[in-house]
Amino acid sequence: MKKNIFKIVLVFLLLVLYIYVILIQSIPDNIIIFEGETIGIKNILGIKAYLTSDNDEKAIETLSNVQNKDINSSGKKTVKLSLFDNIFLKNVNIDVLPKTTVIPVGNIAGIKLYTSGVLVVGMTEIQGMDNKKYKPFENSGIEEGDTIVSINNNKIESTEKLIEVVNSCNGNEIEIQYVHDNKTLECSITPVQTAKQEYKLGLWVRDSAAGIGTVTFYEPSTGYFGALGHGITDIDTEQLIDISTGEFVTTKILNVLKGESGNPGKIQGTVDNQKNIGTIIKNTKFGIYGKIENLNSINIDTSKEIELALRNEIQVGKAKILCSLENQKIEEYEIEIEKIYKENNYDNKSMLIKVTDERLLEKTGGIIQGMSGSPIIQNGKFVGAITHVLVNNPKEGYAVFGDIMLKQMRTVK
Repeated sequence: MKKNIFKIVLVFLLLVLYIYVILIQSIPDNIIIFEGETIGIKNILGIKAYLTSDNDEKAIETLSNVQNKDINSSGKKTVKLSLFDNIFLKNVNIDVLPKTTVIPVGNIAGIKLYTSGVLVVGMTEIQGMDNKKYKPFENSGIEEGDTIVSINNNKIESTEKLIEVVNSCNGNEIEIQYVHDNKTLECSITPVQTAKQEYKLGLWVRDSAAGIGTVTFYEPSTGYFGALGHGITDIDTEQLIDISTGEFVTTKILNVLKGESGNPGKIQGTVDNQKNIGTIIKNTKFGIYGKIENLNSINIDTSKEIELALRNEIQVGKAKILCSLENQKIEEYEIEIEKIYKENNYDNKSMLIKVTDERLLEKTGGIIQGMSGSPIIQNGKFVGAITHVLVNNPKEGYAVFGDIMLKQMRTVK
């Protein structure tokens, strides 16, 4: 009986220890905040912290004090974490950014992305010259969603380059370098020759993607922009596209399809033969970011510079969005911020919003594809951007905090 109790207690203690370790590991190594924001580290029983800055160390008794402490000066700071003030655990680097101003945009633009290497989007059997079916990729380790970056030490930047290198092997085994789950791996594949005298790997690949979306903001002090509020994923693999570069171009709106329950609407446009706006540098789960090179092409009003709203300044209630449903014509529409998830730093569903403007509801039925990135303004400050629609209720959707987008943009440089 005592042995059973001992085992139960031991298992319980090990479980508690495991959960404790997981909680500590969940604290990020690096945190970016703006002046006036709290650090936001989760409070964990027994953990003490010391906030240091410019060689000035100040003891903070509990994590909750650090969590609720406003940081009102920019610069690099460090939070040192220890267990019961005796066992050092880790340092958390805090990058405090000065408050900034942006120009909300709301204009529709075209997006062209070019991948780092070529993205594997499918696999298929190859019929060889002997009419037998082969799977040359089998047991290679390559999967859908992986990116091929080189073959026989030849850098692969396009589908055309991959075809050229594979056909030059004359049926000999080739060495492939590819990226899987952010890890660079290597494998060997012997291409199969077809009846058309071509060599194939049995892989469907893609090297670019195109679409349209809304430019959220422009930051005059840096010349950078943010758009969409969500990342661009591959239509086949549903994974975030790892880009080498991209182009932002003007677009011509062709049609607006109204959304209804169970059937999201969309803005249809073309990116062909349009003017260059700028360069896309980064595709993240919180939007795409880059440098504006031609302000005149996107019709930005430089007189409408406003402050970024911190999360404690955002309120449930009325707000407005900027949106373009006609070429180069940006209009304001009323919305309601219904819920705010202030502690959410992990996805782009920071706020639940509802379209209340009858003009917009008449035109679109609510939130439609292409409106992602539409900037939200409340009390004269930039609050965030629309990111998702609720498929069964197009009047409602989600939005991401503006501070998250600005912090993501800071990592572009």
